[in-house]
Formats: sequence, structure tokens, C-alpha cells
Amino acid sequence: MEKIEYVGTVWAINHGLPEPLLNHCIKKLVDHGIKKDDIVITDAPSDVKIGTIVVDIWPYHLEVGRVRTVRNDSYISGSVLIIELKADAEGTYID
Repeated sequence: MEKIEYVGTVWAINHGLPEPLLNHCIKKLVDHGIKKDDIVITDAPSDVKIGTIVVDIWPYHLEVGRVRTVRNDSYISGSVLIIELKADAEGTYID
């Protein structure tokens, strides 16, 4: 399993998704080498620096990106890794 290299806070962007999905996402990020205490789930990260890891949470995957440009309160990130999320027939996240 590929480990994500990072320093400091890892921002996980929540688009109003349910708590079971968010908990599974934290598990998957920990599986990829991120410390649970370094993960901050938010709808809008603040004070983002170049090189910071930002994770967009979607129902079927996590899109991990590294910030490459910051202007005012906006940032641009390039994709580093896509982590697939799997669910069983009842919609419970697995793996």
C-alpha cells in the first residue's frame, strides 16, 4: 500500500457527507500512513500552505492532492493519489 508523504495538517474536505463515510475515510488515510491526529475534516481549510495535503472526500473515492499554488484564500492542488472506497450490497463501507 502506497504511503502518503506529508508534513503537518492533512485537510479532508467534507461535502456534507454522512459520518460512516467520514469514519471510513479516516481509516483509509491512516492505512496510507497519515496519523489520525493530523487529519482535520472541514468544509473549508484555512491557512493552507504550498506542499500541504488536501483530500477531497467523495462517496466512492478519496482524491488526494498536494497544494502547489496559494492565492488569497484559494489554492490549487495537483492529484497525488486516488483511493477507491468499497461498499457491500447494503452500502456499508468495507476493506
